[in-house]
Amino acid sequence: MTERKPPGVSFESWADRQIHEAQQRGDFSRLPGFGKPIAGLERPYDEAWWIKQKMQREGVSMLPPALALRKEVEDVPGAVAGARTESEVRRILTEVNAKIDRAVRMPPEGPPLRLKPFDVEGTVRRWREEHRPA
Repeated sequence: MTERKPPGVSFESWADRQIHEAQQRGDFSRLPGFGKPIAGLERPYDEAWWIKQKMQREGVSMLPPALALRKEVEDVPGAVAGARTESEVRRILTEVNAKIDRAVRMPPEGPPLRLKPFDVEGTVRRWREEHRPA
C-alpha cells in the first residue's frame, strides 16, 4: 500500500478498497503458488510448523550429533551407488571417514558411536564391478 489513509475514512473500508483495487489489477493472481493447494492443510495443527519448515529449508538437523553422523553413515551406500565417477566415490568415503575419525577421537553428544571407517579401496572395487560396461 503506497497511499496514506485519507482522513475521515475508517481503516476497514480503506483496507477493503485497497484489496479490491489490487484484485481488479490482478496483483494476487501473480503471486507465487497462485491456484495451487496449500501444502500441509491436511495435517493436524502444529505450533512449531514454521520452525520445522525453516530448519528443513536451511538443512538444519534436530538430531544429536552422534545420531546425525549415524544417519549420514547409513546414507553412504545410496550415495556411492548413485555416484557417477570413481573419484566421486572416493570423495564421499573420504569425507565420511574423516567425520567418523573425528567422532571416535572426540565423541559427540548423544548415544555411543560404534562406527568403523569405510574400506575405501574395497568399496571402490565393488563400485567399479557394478558400473562396468556390459
